[in-house]
Amino acid sequence: MATRLLYQAPTLTLTLTLLSPSNHHRSKSLHLFSLHNTPIPPLSCKFKPHNILPVQCFSLNGEPRDEAHEAIVSLLIEHGASEEDSIFIASNSPNYLQMIVDSVHELDELGLWDSWDNGLFKQEEMEISGLGFGKKVYYMAKSKGDKGILPFLESLGVKLSSAKVLVSYLQSDTLPNLLNKVQFLKEGLFCGDVYTYKKYTGKNAKRMMVNLSIRADEDIQSTLSFFQKMEARHGGLEILGCGSVSFPLLIETFPRLLLCPVENHLQHLFELLASIGVPRDDVASILLCFPPAFFYDVQKTIKLRISALEKVWDKKEIPRMLVKYPWILSACILANYKQILTFFFKLKVPKRDVDAAIQSWPHILGLSLRRLNRTIDCFSELSVSKQRLVPVITESPQLLLRKPSEFSEVVLFLEEMEFDHPTIGKTLCRCPKIFAANVENTLRRKIKFLIDFGFSNEHMPRIIRKYPELLLLDPDKTLHPRLEYLISIGIPKRKVCSMVHRFSPILGYSIENVIKPKLEFLLNTMGKPLREIVDYPRYFSYSLEKKIKPRYFVLKRRNAECNLEKMLYKSDDDFAEEFMSFDRLLLVPNKIDSGERGREYSENEIN
Repeated sequence: MATRLLYQAPTLTLTLTLLSPSNHHRSKSLHLFSLHNTPIPPLSCKFKPHNILPVQCFSLNGEPRDEAHEAIVSLLIEHGASEEDSIFIASNSPNYLQMIVDSVHELDELGLWDSWDNGLFKQEEMEISGLGFGKKVYYMAKSKGDKGILPFLESLGVKLSSAKVLVSYLQSDTLPNLLNKVQFLKEGLFCGDVYTYKKYTGKNAKRMMVNLSIRADEDIQSTLSFFQKMEARHGGLEILGCGSVSFPLLIETFPRLLLCPVENHLQHLFELLASIGVPRDDVASILLCFPPAFFYDVQKTIKLRISALEKVWDKKEIPRMLVKYPWILSACILANYKQILTFFFKLKVPKRDVDAAIQSWPHILGLSLRRLNRTIDCFSELSVSKQRLVPVITESPQLLLRKPSEFSEVVLFLEEMEFDHPTIGKTLCRCPKIFAANVENTLRRKIKFLIDFGFSNEHMPRIIRKYPELLLLDPDKTLHPRLEYLISIGIPKRKVCSMVHRFSPILGYSIENVIKPKLEFLLNTMGKPLREIVDYPRYFSYSLEKKIKPRYFVLKRRNAECNLEKMLYKSDDDFAEEFMSFDRLLLVPNKIDSGERGREYSENEIN
């Protein structure tokens, strides 16, 4: 155990006991004496390790820093802060401390103490010029009249220049109350230290900014100002969920936040969001992405708006929608919903489809009619009719959020793959998610992977045209394992590429659920060699139970031999007519369930 004397003057003694690491669970005792040597009863408290800064022993303008530091500590305690909080605040407000010391030094150098009088000294009948440095710092800080709020704000990370402005908002409150509010807010907004949560919050805030094209009201504008400060000072919104970075900016932008009562307002707000099913971490994300919600009346505004949302969308989906798009609580976003319904009504898109799209991507509510028109125009240029527009919006509503320039990048990419506009339009209707993908990081990456594997560059257009969904498959988790599996069963790499070239959807089939069971039936039951699937890879596209097995057992019963293509390519009528009219009922699904009869027939054959 080591003891350091932080400050000692004729009228003030402050002793802080610091524990060695091995004794860090013990309490620390702080003994204070007032400026008139009146003992203050010893207090004991357990300091939070992350709140304690090492005591600095260097000087400020030639005077011991410790004396100035402890003078501020005494003043903060006098204003109701605990010893622990007072030490933390004084240790984390260096600019405030420097400002006070500079003021004291200036009066010392000019010899103006006797003329410096704000009523404090007349009342106490003392001459300030004869006091020690620590007392001068104490009285200088006390004369500011900020009740300790100014150093408190700086200790939160607020710039001193901003803190001076904010003091006027907070003068009606007390330092203990402010400390309580800050503790509540920090625990509520930054309760976890999970990197993914922090990153998600910032990513979501960025997406909201990018996809806002309607005129913002005052609440949205203040939120944008908060985001812009974050981007300007810290280079982005990725650390929006990091308290040490965003909380000071939050206070600077929304100083009224510290005037909100905890018990009668803040606590009710958190409880309401939790009561509708929003997880605790996500409550924090909602409020960080839309701080004006702090100032809404919980019952008369927030609860009523949530009730209005529940009348339109599935009640169970409202928490998720709030997390994805907290701005849905703002008046201007809710008002834009009616404009969007009118827009799609003219395009003959049913309301249920529009609501389903918004439920999936609520960011659509921030789009202006002009922005939506530009997106629909992009679809029209690809010959996508209004009738075909509905499934596109239903399957990939995020396409409505794409900028025309981003949409054009995908079109140019497909043109490089030798697609003409009608073909690109068909691809849009068949797999709209492709047009929501990033060209460089997603689409070209898949092409590069296939070429590196051994596929010919000139064959890629045909492969993509036959199975455009391939562009959305993950190279590491999907493409590579399936290609390697085909090689592992004994098919040469060159033949695998040939199979994919002739039937590219094979890369979309599950190994365990599709490829492996059909392969085992081919080899073990049908007794056919691997070259059969090399010659006819489309074999994997047929249902094992409803087509492959029934037809195989029909051929086996007739002792007929044919290759896979002849066995499976024919329609049920043609197959039955060629091989056995008796089994026509077995093979026509419109008349009987071919899958069930197929299984039934195979069992009889085995017996």
